[in-house]
Amino acid sequence: MTELESTVRELVRHVRALEDELAIFRILAFYGPAVDSGSSAEVAELWTEDGVYDAQIGSWSGQSAIAGMVAGPGHQGLIRGGAAHVMGGVPYIVVRGDQATATVHYLLHRREDDHFQVWRATATRWELVRSGDGWKVTRRTNRLLDGSEEAREFIREGLIEPDHADAE
Repeated sequence: MTELESTVRELVRHVRALEDELAIFRILAFYGPAVDSGSSAEVAELWTEDGVYDAQIGSWSGQSAIAGMVAGPGHQGLIRGGAAHVMGGVPYIVVRGDQATATVHYLLHRREDDHFQVWRATATRWELVRSGDGWKVTRRTNRLLDGSEEAREFIREGLIEPDHADAE
């Protein structure tokens, strides 16, 4: 392999990694506006057919159940009262071949009279897989940032770097 071929191969690998991270970032950024608008079908499409959403206050398995949660009375009452699901910063994304994880905070703001208050602050881990339709969520897990060791350990687990040999 020539030096030029090696350089091109390395650039292609870097561009693919950047494209993967951008695609995953777009999924995470899409989620808040989609659930706040009540777009149940669009939210469910983020997941694989058998994907799981474990929100700690409830768990839904499969696209139909996830769509049902967004369309259901609990979520609809929340957004009709005024709510905003806000990603709290840039996610930490780790891609390992055709699988990835993203760890990020989410803040759920609720309208109280003429202002908003943070109602929930969670650490959120997204587990994703590359599919024929692009990246899809296999599991999303939220844990309330309540000061517990469990919450801190949950965050730590999402920060583990891949073994570079596994990432190739």
